[in-house]
Amino acid sequence: MTNHKMQILQELAAKNGPLCVGLDTDPSYIPENILKNYNSPSQAVLEYNREIIKRVSADKSACCFKVQIAYYEAMGLEGMKVYSETLKLVRQTGLIAISDIKRGDIGATSDAYAKAHFTGDFETDIITINPYMGFDTLVPFTKYASPELGGKGAFVLLCTSNPGMTDIEHQELKNSSLLLERVGDEIARIGNQFKEMYPEQTCGLFGAVVGATQEKDARYLRDKYPETLFLIPGYGAQGGAARIAATLLDKAGGVVNSSRGILCAWKKDEKLSAKRDAGNLTMADIADAAAQNALFSKNDLLNAKAAL
Repeated sequence: MTNHKMQILQELAAKNGPLCVGLDTDPSYIPENILKNYNSPSQAVLEYNREIIKRVSADKSACCFKVQIAYYEAMGLEGMKVYSETLKLVRQTGLIAISDIKRGDIGATSDAYAKAHFTGDFETDIITINPYMGFDTLVPFTKYASPELGGKGAFVLLCTSNPGMTDIEHQELKNSSLLLERVGDEIARIGNQFKEMYPEQTCGLFGAVVGATQEKDARYLRDKYPETLFLIPGYGAQGGAARIAATLLDKAGGVVNSSRGILCAWKKDEKLSAKRDAGNLTMADIADAAAQNALFSKNDLLNAKAAL
């Protein structure tokens, strides 16, 4: 087998379950009494991430972590140091780090984005890409898919989880197909192109972002792109149902992201009600709640998949 990160992710999802833990960690997700124990909000975020990563990797409740760069950019230079450290912590566990950066630009700029996120301080395993400046913007990222340059991967936006996705993604083209289908066809083409180079691969080297909030799209897209690995947002706090996610996990499969549902699980944990009311929650309390929700989410997704 190659050491390509998409292949490794597919295998980890089969072994650990399809949950992707989203570390979109905003300081507001941490109780105020805990934040006060740190020199800065960003340091509290790093410690929370560290504790969640430790518990989830030990429990084998997830196959990967998705780190949304915007939350760290919002904390300035110190936040970006926390972003870098969080990626390192994830990769040290042997699980896959997905950087949700949604980059997509032309020529040399796209080259620079690829170098920035596949090497150096912000090195990650897999990134997200926005294809809407044209498919030539995807090309610079494919260079890093070679085993010699780390076997990096990418998930390209296809059918996102927000209501406004219909403004663009569902627009009809002259041939009566949808714009998202044109994007999906290109993702599959790139994936198959690399599969010819590495025939042992069981998924393409580019995957697609497909939200779990549009039930009518789920079966159609899963059947249309059977060999494309999906990154599936929308489950949990965004209201996506486990049954929709399970449909998208068919065939080549994918990973299902949950961010706020896990990060803010302490807010709904009945065992912590007295501590919440008293304002004396600890970092261990909220990290334990996050880990317990991750296990619940993993089992919820596996049960929904088994029920199909």
